Amino acid sequence: MPALNWIGKDAVRSHHQEVPFRLLREDADRAVGDPDADNLLVQGDNLIALKALLPYYAGQVKCVYIDPPYNTGNEGWAYNDNVNSPQMRRWLGETVGKEAEDLSRHDKWLCMMYPRVMLLHELLAADGSFWMSIDDNEVHHARALLDEIFGRKNFVASVIWQKVYSPKNSANYFSEDHDYVLVYAKDKENWDRNLLPRTEEQDSAYINPDNDLRGKWKPSDLSARNPYKHGTYSITTPSGREIEGPPTGRYWSISKEKLERLDANNQIWWGKEGDSIPQLKRFLSDVQDGLVPQTLWTYDEVGHTQEAKKELVEICDFDSSGDVFVTPKPTRLIERILEIATDPGDLVLDSFAGTGTTGHAVLKKNAADGYDRRFILVELEEDVAENVTLQRLKRATEGYEYEGTEKTTLMEKEIQVRELKKGNEIYAESEAIKQENEDDYDTISRSMDDGVFTLTGKIKVTDRKEGLGSGMRYATLGPVLMDANGTVRRDVAYNDLARHIHYAETGAPLPADADMNPPLVSQHDGMAIYLLYNGVLGDARPEGGNVLTRSVLNDLPTNGTSGPKIVYGVACRVSETACNQHGVIFRQIPYDVRSA
Repeated sequence: MPALNWIGKDAVRSHHQEVPFRLLREDADRAVGDPDADNLLVQGDNLIALKALLPYYAGQVKCVYIDPPYNTGNEGWAYNDNVNSPQMRRWLGETVGKEAEDLSRHDKWLCMMYPRVMLLHELLAADGSFWMSIDDNEVHHARALLDEIFGRKNFVASVIWQKVYSPKNSANYFSEDHDYVLVYAKDKENWDRNLLPRTEEQDSAYINPDNDLRGKWKPSDLSARNPYKHGTYSITTPSGREIEGPPTGRYWSISKEKLERLDANNQIWWGKEGDSIPQLKRFLSDVQDGLVPQTLWTYDEVGHTQEAKKELVEICDFDSSGDVFVTPKPTRLIERILEIATDPGDLVLDSFAGTGTTGHAVLKKNAADGYDRRFILVELEEDVAENVTLQRLKRATEGYEYEGTEKTTLMEKEIQVRELKKGNEIYAESEAIKQENEDDYDTISRSMDDGVFTLTGKIKVTDRKEGLGSGMRYATLGPVLMDANGTVRRDVAYNDLARHIHYAETGAPLPADADMNPPLVSQHDGMAIYLLYNGVLGDARPEGGNVLTRSVLNDLPTNGTSGPKIVYGVACRVSETACNQHGVIFRQIPYDVRSA
C-alpha cells in the first residue's frame, strides 16, 4: 500500500508516546446536574487530554466522532479553522523543530492530526468505530492518514452529508453542498453496525389490495438487467393474455418453475384485472426490523448547517453574530451516527468538541430511546469551553427559556413560465391573504426560493425547553505526573498514581468501580499490583510507608493471587533472594514509573 509522506512525519510518528502524562483536575463549581454523572468535559489541549484519559478509558470508547479543523485557511472567526493558531505554531516548533519553518498548510494539518488520531485509536474499543467530518480541503490526506493508522482493511465507508439546502450563487466555480464523514472500524470483522429505524413513510408503501391474510405487501419487479439462462420464457396471465417474454433488454429474475410455485402460494400479483406483467408480493412482515445505512445523507434526514446554527443560537447567548460558529453540526447528524454506532451504556468521545453538539446529541438520543450512553468531550479553547460548550450542555441538561420566531406558511405557489403572466393575480392573492391574517402575526413576508413563491406569517414567541436530564463533570488539565527532576509530584493522589501504574503494567484502565485495598491496587490475569506510596493516603497508608521491608512483604494481601507480585515503592529493603521466593518484582519510584 502506498505510504503517505509529509515534512515533519518522522517527528510526530511516535510523538503520542512521548507526551507526558498529566492529571485531570475536576472543577466541582462547573459541574452540571448529577455530580456523579459519567459524562465529562475536559478543557485543554486535546493531545495532552487524550493521553491523560488513557489510564481511565483505554480500549473502552465505543464511538469516536471528531470534527477537526478543515484547514480552509479561514482565520477570521471565533473558532479558528486553520492550523496557524498560536498554540499550534508553538507546538509545531517544539515538536518538529527547524523543519516546521518549511511546513505547508497541509503538512501542519497532518502533523497536528497524526498523534491525536493515534491516541484516539488506543482509546477506541476493539469493537468500536471512528467517524471524522471533513471536506475537500483535506479529505484525500485524511483517507491516507486513517488508512495508515487503522489499516486500509478497516475502512468502512465515506458518507456524503448534504450540508446546505440551497445553492450558493456566489460560488466561483461550484456550490459546495456536501461534506464527508469518513468511517473506520478498530477491527471491521469485530464491528457490528446497527440498522436504522424504518419510517412511517417507508411502511406506507405496503398495502393489501387483495386482503391477503399474511398482511400488507408491496409489488416488486420480476425482471432484471443481468442475463439469466432460464429468464426468457413466455407467460400466460390468469386472464388468458399471452406475454411473450420480459421487457426488451431485460430478463425474468426467476425460472418459470419458481414463478409457478410462487403463484400457487398467492405470492404473485397480476394486477386487479389479472392481465398485468407479474410482480412478486413482498410482505411487510418479512422485512427486517430496520434499514441498512446508506452513504448519502440528505439534509431533510440529518439536518444542515443553517439548522445547526439555529439550534446553537437558540440555546446559547452570543454577544454578536460574529461570535457565532460558522459551521456547527446539527444534532440530527450526530444522532444518526449514534443510531448506527452505539448501544445502551456505550461511551462516545469527541476530542474537537467545539460547540458541544456531540454531547447534546447524546443527551437527546438518550432521552428519545431510553439508552444510557455516556460522552467525553475535549475542547482546547478555554473561552469556547466555558462560554459555549459548557453553557450549551448546562442548558440542554437543565432546560432553558428562549425567544424565537414561529413561522406559518400562509401561501405557497410554484412559479413556472405560464404563471409569470399571472404575476399581478398572484401578488393580489397574496396581498388579500396578508390583509386577512395581519392581525394574527407580528410580520408577514413574501419570498422566492427555487421558483417557489411563499407568503409566511411570523410571531415572536417566548418559550421554555425542558431539560434532558443527566449531568456532566468538568475537568481541566492538572500538573504532569512527574516534575522536572523526574520525581513523582507530592500532590499526586494515591488513586491517581495507582491508576497510572495499573495502566502501565496492563495496558488497560483500572475499572471505574475498582475497590482498591492499599497497598493492593489490582489483580490482573493472575498478577497482583501493589503501590507503596506516601501520597494522599490518609488512614489507608500501609505500615512501612513507601519502602518494601520484610514486615511489609509479609503483610501484602494476596486475595488468593498466586502469580507474580509487582510492587512499586521508593526503596526495597528485602533481598533479591527473598523477593524471588515470594514472586515479587520490585519497581522503584520514580525511575520505573512511566512518565510518558
